[in-house]
Amino acid sequence: MNLLDRPVWSSLCTAHAELSLGDDLARRYEPDVNRFASARDDSEAALQALARLVQPSDPVFVLQVPDIRIPSDLIAIRQATGVQMIAEAAVAPPDEAADIVALSDRDAAEMLALATLTEPGPFLRHTHRMGCFFGIRIDGRLAAMAGERFHFPGYTEVSGVCTHPDFRGRGLAKRLSRHVAAGIAARGETAFLHAWKSNEAAIALYHALGFRWRYDVNVAVLERVSDSPARGHD
Repeated sequence: MNLLDRPVWSSLCTAHAELSLGDDLARRYEPDVNRFASARDDSEAALQALARLVQPSDPVFVLQVPDIRIPSDLIAIRQATGVQMIAEAAVAPPDEAADIVALSDRDAAEMLALATLTEPGPFLRHTHRMGCFFGIRIDGRLAAMAGERFHFPGYTEVSGVCTHPDFRGRGLAKRLSRHVAAGIAARGETAFLHAWKSNEAAIALYHALGFRWRYDVNVAVLERVSDSPARGHD
């Protein structure tokens, strides 16, 4: 299996192991970091281990190239198709970068507020711990941001790209995406990303930055069946 086929699992077992809960069969991110989870494979043991990680009223996101098998104790409350795109070559940094600033813990509340408003994907109180994040401020306000999410040997994902509605149409998302992807390339890694298959505008933007389609990905939001109590993880 290519590491990119199950990027959540690949990330949770390597660069983000310290941010994970679970074992060698299934893992999930800590509940205040992100909602993504993954089984190691489609074996019954791995799927049941995944189910044990899902608590009542705490759904998880599964993202992978293979079809998603749903454990018997869980149900899918949402399913969709996305695309996985990969940088064909090292992405060059933007021509204008003087106003791009690194974001940190002190910016966490503003980052969460912006992500909650614009919904670039699951973004929680400590999602910014997953990698480097950058933003552009206009009149003191966080106008746009982008950062890194899944990370495993040789690859890092560009994610969390969003712009406040008051500042759209200025090319901020494109510049920030390029800045993040260029930083990944500078480390000798390959940038990749995900977008909803229906989001033609985002896909066109990423094509313009030099990303190409690799595979469609399956996405499901899984929740525990109401009458199936969560069991302690072995």
